Amino acid sequence: MLRRLLPQLRNLTQSTCFVTAPTSATLRPLSTTVMSSDKFSLPQRYKGTETNIWVEFIQLALENKPLNLGQGFPDYGCPKHVTQGVADVMADPNLLLNQYTRGYGHPRLVNVLAKLYGGLLGRTIDPFSEVLVSQGAYGSLYNAILGHVNPGDEVIIIEPFFDCYEPMVRIAGGRPVFVPLRRRPGAATGSSADWALDPAELEAAFGPRTKMIVLNTPNNPLGKVFTRAELEAIAELCHRHDVLCVSDEVYEWMVFAPAEHVRIAGLPGMWERTITVGSAGKTFSVTGWKLGWAYGPASLVRNMQVVHQNTLYACNTPLQEALARSFEHELSLMGQPECYFTSLAEELLAKRDFMARFLTDCGMTPIVPEGGYFMIADWTSLDKKKIDLSPYAPGKPDDHRFVYWLVHHHKLQGIPPSSFYSDEHKSLGENYIRFCFIKDDKNLEKAEGILKQLKESMSD
Repeated sequence: MLRRLLPQLRNLTQSTCFVTAPTSATLRPLSTTVMSSDKFSLPQRYKGTETNIWVEFIQLALENKPLNLGQGFPDYGCPKHVTQGVADVMADPNLLLNQYTRGYGHPRLVNVLAKLYGGLLGRTIDPFSEVLVSQGAYGSLYNAILGHVNPGDEVIIIEPFFDCYEPMVRIAGGRPVFVPLRRRPGAATGSSADWALDPAELEAAFGPRTKMIVLNTPNNPLGKVFTRAELEAIAELCHRHDVLCVSDEVYEWMVFAPAEHVRIAGLPGMWERTITVGSAGKTFSVTGWKLGWAYGPASLVRNMQVVHQNTLYACNTPLQEALARSFEHELSLMGQPECYFTSLAEELLAKRDFMARFLTDCGMTPIVPEGGYFMIADWTSLDKKKIDLSPYAPGKPDDHRFVYWLVHHHKLQGIPPSSFYSDEHKSLGENYIRFCFIKDDKNLEKAEGILKQLKESMSD
């Protein structure tokens, strides 16, 4: 029997029915095609946006572990009811709070946002057609810009500007037109109020292709709060040239008297052409939540909804529910001292003034902000003979290089303001460094100590 089977077994081993180990003769590459670097390169719409200041300087902080006053987030907590709200949502027997919610914004959240801003503006806001929740203010700005800018459209950006405005306009195919805030000649108060738009320069920026102007008040990084008169001048130009205004107002609750936060959407005739952007991270000191919103007329919000539904579609349900509860709590306290919308600015005022003092003491010249939680300071009054920038960030503006020097020599980190300017105007920010003062008092005191040591080293 075995003799009869041997020839058959011998034939089977030669058959392709068996998988055998490959020999060198059978080995061959899966493909001999070489990938074309051009074919798989970054799409043209993203060219010029490859670098990002936050990626760079977060990495610098991770590598060097300085006292980080660069990024804008509090390091000492937020209102207890806000974080407790998340715990309450997680314990809620309503299991749907852990599932998808309405794509354009959780119903409870858009309702309370409409109530809040409707009251502030003295108008009725439809929560379902005039409010849109997205992934942070970043997402709301993306929706606003990509939802309205066509290739060839011009978008006026007021400088200094938060760094995402320019790349978003370029990705949409638009052309940014930059108009800088300039320090008034002879101004000597050391306040952000000393910076203003040149009326002729602003008017010249408007033209037949102007689609949009992006406004940021209070401004980051300068801390300027635009006055009613300044906003009325912008509004008049928007009317005259039929231009849309995107107003980034994420620092709306951080305004220091006597400055006043004026919402441009509330000026006569501006509701119809304004999209206003807000942020949960800035409002409740929870930047990691990455929830933001925009409100405006239904005709403009509809375009944003189309972008949103084709990118993110829906945001985190439990956090939206917790955020809604936080707003409801604060609305019940509106106008009272314990309302966080009131107490936050008062809390920051002492921190602002403390930072201004220790920056002055070390030899820098601070620009005291009217709003927000950042302060820029002129560092060029320090003894440049004691500051060797040559090893750091060659080819970058001096403020960029000074941040590296300060990290490596004194373990203190800020952000270079030139990053908030267009290429042609970077020199306007090059003499300054930006620090964040929404920090624990102990860390601000550490910064004071570091800068005292810096001052001593300058006098050696």
